[in-house]
Amino acid sequence: MFALHEFSSELSMLYIPEICTWNLSLESTLLDLPLYNCQIELNQQAKEVAHAFEKNPLLPGIVLTENGNFVGIISRMLFFERVNRRYGLEMFFKRPIEVLYRFSRKEMLILSGSKLIVEAAEESLYRAAELVYDPIVVEVAPETYWLLDVQQLMVAQSKIHQLTNKLLQKQTEAKLIQTEKMASLGNIIAGVAHEIRNPLNCIWGNLNFLLSYFEDLLELMSAYEEELPETSAIIAAIKERIEFDFLREDLPATLEGMKFGAEQLLKIVNGLHNFSHMDESKPLNTDIHECLENTLLILKNRLKNGIELVKNYGELPLIRCYSGQLSQVFLNLLINALDALAERTTDRETSTHYPHNWHPTIEITTKIIEIEDKKWAAIRITDNGYGIPPEIQQQIFETFFTTKPVGKGTGMGLAICNQIVTEKHGGQLNLRSQPASNTEFEILLPIV
Repeated sequence: MFALHEFSSELSMLYIPEICTWNLSLESTLLDLPLYNCQIELNQQAKEVAHAFEKNPLLPGIVLTENGNFVGIISRMLFFERVNRRYGLEMFFKRPIEVLYRFSRKEMLILSGSKLIVEAAEESLYRAAELVYDPIVVEVAPETYWLLDVQQLMVAQSKIHQLTNKLLQKQTEAKLIQTEKMASLGNIIAGVAHEIRNPLNCIWGNLNFLLSYFEDLLELMSAYEEELPETSAIIAAIKERIEFDFLREDLPATLEGMKFGAEQLLKIVNGLHNFSHMDESKPLNTDIHECLENTLLILKNRLKNGIELVKNYGELPLIRCYSGQLSQVFLNLLINALDALAERTTDRETSTHYPHNWHPTIEITTKIIEIEDKKWAAIRITDNGYGIPPEIQQQIFETFFTTKPVGKGTGMGLAICNQIVTEKHGGQLNLRSQPASNTEFEILLPIV
């Protein structure tokens, strides 16, 4: 075997940090890894290369140059393989390194320094089997090439894989927590709705009787007045004190108002009950318009302050879906629209140059559309807020991504909406937005 000896050589070497000190992320590139900068001219003797390898046992190879220009590389493995062959010393050791290079030239993998580590690792593994362990040439700057040890690339890829698994685990835990919260909220809402609905049904039913009883009493009073037209002074005084004529006209209207209020409250309670169906075991045929109306009832308090709600409901058949989960989608999208309108409304109130013809509007449109011979129920929720910048539209459905300030948004709402629509219902959730103009979310549900 060839024994290394001390030789003098002027070689440039980059300090290589310990692997444990690498600060890697999913977006790390080859420039974030330790790279070797060891160059030698083609006309220098092979013993200079031997000296470089002796000086740094971790050096994976040598960058070869001609008049300072990059020519190629000699890997540590190839160098010792050639030199340790029979007559290798005599053939190469005291001759210019160019002889060994021309005799043993191989293909090189040259990658940009901005290449992602995960992509570089994949390209490295796709090389021919005899090249897999050769160092990778990294272009750190125009016409400047350093070397990367494949083993260190694989270690970095392993660390990034671990980071990915941890991130996926955190995302899964966050989704489970959110799902658990929604399930718990659904159970609470279902329980409260049930407790409210029982006495409310009692009030609703008794109001009908009360109105009927009052009409009977009025009929009795009318009969008394016809049979006994002469009223006593006491009865006349009581009538005047209780303003009987006004009471006879106003009480029916008051009872009707109470009846209407109870009816609206019953609708809200039923809406809450329907919204709470988060744990449905199977999809059911559902009236999408009723589902939307139940959601709007929940948001009735926020659909004020000058907000115009435009409903363009088309003809839709019953859709087989999980109504509770679909209500959650509608709720999240409507809340996002309301938040966007609130932001723009605030700016309008504080700016003296704001266009006066703008007023906050939410439009809900439903219709049947056909895509590639397949029919879909399309539900579109549009607001005329500021819109979403083009540069973040691709990220809008990613978990934890949010443009809201800390404490205002979790980055889970749209991600969960997208999951419910696509995975649970085999549909699509599309975004169309024009900055400074409007935002439209389109839900497509397959019509079976």
